[in-house]
Amino acid sequence: MLLVAGLGNPGRQYAGHRHNVGFMAADAISRRHSFSPWSKKFNALISEGRLGSEKALLLKPQTFMNLSGQAVGEAMRFYKLASSDLIVLYDELDLAPGKLRVKRGGGHGGHNGIKSIDAHCGKDYRRVRIGIGHPGDKARVNAHVLSDFAKSDHEWLEPLLEAVADNIGLLADDDESGFMNRVSLAVRGKAENGDTVDQKSKAKGQSHIRQARPKSPSAKVPETG
Repeated sequence: MLLVAGLGNPGRQYAGHRHNVGFMAADAISRRHSFSPWSKKFNALISEGRLGSEKALLLKPQTFMNLSGQAVGEAMRFYKLASSDLIVLYDELDLAPGKLRVKRGGGHGGHNGIKSIDAHCGKDYRRVRIGIGHPGDKARVNAHVLSDFAKSDHEWLEPLLEAVADNIGLLADDDESGFMNRVSLAVRGKAENGDTVDQKSKAKGQSHIRQARPKSPSAKVPETG
């Protein structure tokens, strides 16, 4: 069994934040592969389904970013999973917008959600790092990650989320290079064809970001991550 955790902050007001791209990716996977409706367990939202031949559990911690490891660790202990059974989707400042990299193990790179998961679950898990770019000034990092994606970001964000959802089965089969190549080609192809998210959103009715927004707001303020 695989546990696929997308990281973010809960609450409607944070749904479009760059810091919530892990939530957006988890939502896209759930829709693409017809997972079960989201339900509450492990202090998280969970959705069950299959990725290829593997049974999989999608998880979105509802603890706020800095405590993500509590929910992920609880789910891993319940299902008796090893850290090698875990895939985590999250935002990465040190990658250019629209770039994606997968690595196993390593440091947390200043990401407090990953730091929390390392503490609760060990480090030998796969990390799907989704580039959101760096604002260029350390003092602006919090404002950058805790604000909505810019309009120009939408040209790569929707194709990337769709490609992650379409090709996540390659990760389930341990084909990390194939997964990264497919996502890269999809994002680059959309950009070269000029098939923008604004056009696609009009055709489909609403974007992944809008679909990801919960129906009821939360008043709690997120901790920085």
